[in-house]
Amino acid sequence: MQTGKLGYSSIFNSLKFPYNKDDVKVALNNLERVGLAEFSQKKVKNLSGGQQQRVAIARTLMQSPRLILADEPVASLDPSTADSVMKYLGELNKKDKITVVCSLHFLSLARKYGSRVIALKDGEIVFDGTPKEIDQARFEQIYGEDTEEVEIR
Repeated sequence: MQTGKLGYSSIFNSLKFPYNKDDVKVALNNLERVGLAEFSQKKVKNLSGGQQQRVAIARTLMQSPRLILADEPVASLDPSTADSVMKYLGELNKKDKITVVCSLHFLSLARKYGSRVIALKDGEIVFDGTPKEIDQARFEQIYGEDTEEVEIR
């Protein structure tokens, strides 16, 4: 529960128990925000992939970030769970004014949750604009003419 704050403690303080009550309160609040309050006593390794991703978000929130860099946060998740995780990241951006930079391979998620899309091809920027600006021609320019878009809803 407290690993999100370990960087703020000495090794000695990170090993002592009980934990700081204020940190525990914030951690439980963060777990509640990502829909996992009832799992607070479970080990992360015993949670599903989507639940583990949401725990990672709660851990990140322990640091009161202004910026979150999320590298493929939904790559190994089923479509429904991927959408759920992106929803939480989107809420952090809108409600908490936290900038979220997210690398994704699913344009449908970028369209649904992004306010700006930067597409790279061979290490070069081939598109920088709003999700609405990516029509079929832009999609083919980014991914290639023979590629079909996969929708995640």
